[in-house]
Order: sequence, then structure tokens, then C-alpha cells
Amino acid sequence: MIEAVNLSKKFERSIKQGRKNIKEEFLAVDQVSLSAGEGEIVGILGPNGAGKTTLLRMLGMLMTPTVGEVKLTDASGRFIEEVTEKKRAIGYLSGNTRLYQRFSIREYLRFLGQLYDYSEQEIADRTEEIIKVLNMETFADNYIGKLSTGQTQRASIARCLMADPQLYILDEPTLGLDILSADAIISFMKEQKEKGKTVLYSTHYLEEAEVLCDRIYMICDGRIVAQGTPQQLKEQTGSMSLREAFHVIYNSEKK
Repeated sequence: MIEAVNLSKKFERSIKQGRKNIKEEFLAVDQVSLSAGEGEIVGILGPNGAGKTTLLRMLGMLMTPTVGEVKLTDASGRFIEEVTEKKRAIGYLSGNTRLYQRFSIREYLRFLGQLYDYSEQEIADRTEEIIKVLNMETFADNYIGKLSTGQTQRASIARCLMADPQLYILDEPTLGLDILSADAIISFMKEQKEKGKTVLYSTHYLEEAEVLCDRIYMICDGRIVAQGTPQQLKEQTGSMSLREAFHVIYNSEKK
């Protein structure tokens, strides 16, 4: 399970006043607390600039919060204290993930398996399993630099899978993908949920989130403004769909 307690992240930006550029501080994430448990898919929804990526980067140990802490427990309920162990327990995926372009997917997975100190048999078995799970049989031996956007995204998820983390943090994993690639990634998330893994992800596709997420946090201007199951959010706002509920909540915050 992962839990965020009062997370805040402060940045500095320049604003123009007359002919001068003046620096000011602002909170990209402001006192956010949330949790995601085993066998649960939790969505982070919000407009561009709401703070979703900054929040996910702090949860993924890629960015240090200005205030607050992230607590991570393993399957036995033990708190994971050591930073390296925390990072190994998390599979993080974003649109900025970089892969070795001159490797094929199969070669890249073998390379990762060696880094994780797996045996050759473990590497071979795990590689074939991942290729099958993500439906990559037809392009597993192609160079990563020659893959389509959807194929590259599946290769990025394969990178996460090789470490077999207990928590997946996915920042807009289906953004801009074709239907087949998006469906493969959605199936992957469902399969990880069935295995008791935790999936925390952001998306702009509200119809996708409505059917996929067990719970949702809506974020606006760096703050959590609503939370609950998709059904609860619809009931709270008197809405027929999550998309409609999102607009009701967002508009109420902007009044």
C-alpha cells in the first residue's frame, strides 16, 4: 500500500510586472493526502496544470516533497524504510520514459534481468511471459527506436514488469495510443489488480477511468477537491457520468 501524508511541492516561477521579471513561489501540490491499497486501481484526474504529474513524481520517489511524506508498505504490512527498496517496489511510467533505442525489446528485457541479478532461466521465462501479457509477439525483436508510439509505450510497461514491483504509478499511460495499444495497457492494469498489485494512474480519458478505477481523486490547482468511487462522485454531483461529475466539481472550484 502507498499513502501520501500532507504532500506539498513548492516551485519558483517568473512573472512579468511592467518591464521587470519578478520571481515568485507557488505550490504545484498543496497538502495532498491519499492512499492506494493492494488489488486496487486508483485514478488521479484533473485538468492540465493541476499538479498530477508533480504528485505522481513525488509518490514515485522521483521528486522530493517540500513538505509531507510518502509511506510504503509491503504485502505483509511492513513499512519499507530504505529508499532503494522503496524505489524497487515501484514501477513508474510516464511519457518521458526513455529506453535504449538500439536494443530490441527482447534484448532490453534480458539486459534488465541481468541488472536485477536474475538467472538466465528466470530471464528467459520472465521475458516470454511479459511479451505474451503485453501482446508484443509480433514486434518483440524489433529495435525500440523503430517502434510506433503504442509499441514503445508497451515496451516501457515491459520495463516496469521485469522488476515485478508491487506498485505501478502510470502517468497517462494510454495518451495518444491507438485502440489496440490502449486496450493492451488497460488489460495489463486489470491483470495487475487481479494479482493484488496496486495501480495508481492519471488520465484525461474519463470514460476509461469510470469503468477501470476503484476509487478516484480529483485534483485542481494542486489540491484534492473530490474523492470517492466513480458511483459516489456521480451521486454527489447528481451526474449521469464521470465526465459530467468532473465538470460539476471543476466549475464549482472555479467560481
